[in-house]
Amino acid sequence: MSGKKLRLLLWGLVGINLAALAWVGIVSPRINQNVLDTLGQGDYALQTTSGAVFTDDVLAEGPTMVFFGFTHCPDVCPTTLGDILTWQDTVPEAADMNVFFVTVDPDRDTTDILADYVGWVDGVQGVTGTQEEVDKALQAFRIYASRVPLEDGDYTMDHSASVLLFDKKGRYTDRIRYQEDIDSAAEKLRSAVNS
Repeated sequence: MSGKKLRLLLWGLVGINLAALAWVGIVSPRINQNVLDTLGQGDYALQTTSGAVFTDDVLAEGPTMVFFGFTHCPDVCPTTLGDILTWQDTVPEAADMNVFFVTVDPDRDTTDILADYVGWVDGVQGVTGTQEEVDKALQAFRIYASRVPLEDGDYTMDHSASVLLFDKKGRYTDRIRYQEDIDSAAEKLRSAVNS
């Protein structure tokens, strides 16, 4: 290979690396921030166990926790409800937050079933609706959910397991991962309330 071709090749590689660095450092974070800025925003309309309509407007009615799950969940959902109860008992700011448990399994989770399921944790409202409206909410909140067939002909649901936090203006602030350390969760809750 001639010296001229080698220099062109090296400058080409430098250009590719600079473009990649620009993408990682400038473009990608802006795209990610735009996604986060619109989290929870959409045209869904669901029903809460208190009889109210759950839309993206509800997020702006005060600091809010939103968790997606289902009543036939064997461990993640009841554990997360227990975590929410712990946060309410130990983090003063958490006690003042609106809390919504949105089903990913509307075929089985009626408002009555949800009300019974979440009733042991003060202030938590269940949320359900048609499959079409739930799908819109899943998309708006960027939640993964999938039906998983079981051998006996029944099914379970695989789904995202984080609690999403929104400030009093309905803006997404952070997420609390499944069984996250209490100190870390408390910091995120305080930040959502005080934003």
